[in-house]
Amino acid sequence: MPGRWRGETGLCARAAAKSFTICQMKRTHIIIAASLFTALSAVAQTAPATMAPSYPVKPIRMIVPFPAGGATDILARALSQKLGEKIGQTVVVDNRPGAGGTIGADAASKASPDGYTLLLATSSTHSIGPAINPKIPYNAETDFTPVAYVASSPNIVLVPNSSPARSMREFIDHARKNPGRLNYASSGNGTIVHLTTEYFKAQSGTFILHIPYRGTALAMPDLISGKLDVLFDSFVTGMPHVKDGKLRALAVTSLKRTALAPELPTVSEILPGFESVTWFGVYGPKGLNADLTARVNQAINAALADPEVKERFARLGAEPTGGTPQAFASMVRTDNAKWKKIIAERKITAD
Repeated sequence: MPGRWRGETGLCARAAAKSFTICQMKRTHIIIAASLFTALSAVAQTAPATMAPSYPVKPIRMIVPFPAGGATDILARALSQKLGEKIGQTVVVDNRPGAGGTIGADAASKASPDGYTLLLATSSTHSIGPAINPKIPYNAETDFTPVAYVASSPNIVLVPNSSPARSMREFIDHARKNPGRLNYASSGNGTIVHLTTEYFKAQSGTFILHIPYRGTALAMPDLISGKLDVLFDSFVTGMPHVKDGKLRALAVTSLKRTALAPELPTVSEILPGFESVTWFGVYGPKGLNADLTARVNQAINAALADPEVKERFARLGAEPTGGTPQAFASMVRTDNAKWKKIIAERKITAD
């Protein structure tokens, strides 16, 4: 019997030891699992939701702050279609017109910065508008995240066929010799056409009288007939009259010659540094994650490089630009400073 008890005692000891070992192993596994859970939880808490590699998982909304059918809307639809293909999700154009683009821009500034709301802004909403109307409901510099510079469209300097000026230099000389005797049309006070011509006057040292119209289309008959002396019209609406032989084009207002009409010189060839373009660019709301910004920027640049997009933009008189968010932001700051200075110096109001 004593031997039996000794054997049983040994078995019990071995069983206890085995049980202890198993407990130790389980405890170790639990500790490891707990450590992994803690680490993963920390990563999940610190990584923003927008970092999810599956973005985008639903349609992206692109707000256009102008009516359907206009140049900005048509450009947005050309871009959104190809952007959707490049980013792997539908991009829906959402027209929010009103107050010179202010209503749509304000709506975009108040959207969630999750990458699903973008704004196709223009120089009207983010350069000229803020400079001429400090009471707009958003801060153009701090309430948005720059994403990509999309396109630019120059103005074209038009004179009637009866004008004695056959070049930009001849027109400047003619205006300097006849201060206050020449006039120019605009599409209204505070518009890009108005500001561009006042900018030209300041740079060239000329005095030309302003006659505002409710749109340059209404001024065209008077320009063609010779009642008006000059019009700095948008390229897309002005160039057809040149091609039809009704008007003479002297120059474009982009800093470099445009591929849309490479035969035309620039105003800057006579007045160094002169530049006035209508720009288009994509913004997100303030706080848009840097990785999402880069993701959308990359897709937009890819879309702008597509031959179909280039061709459709050309029909609108716009040239694709692209580039980094930083370059876009820098361009807008320069544009803002220029128009603020011109508006202050020339005492321009929207009234």
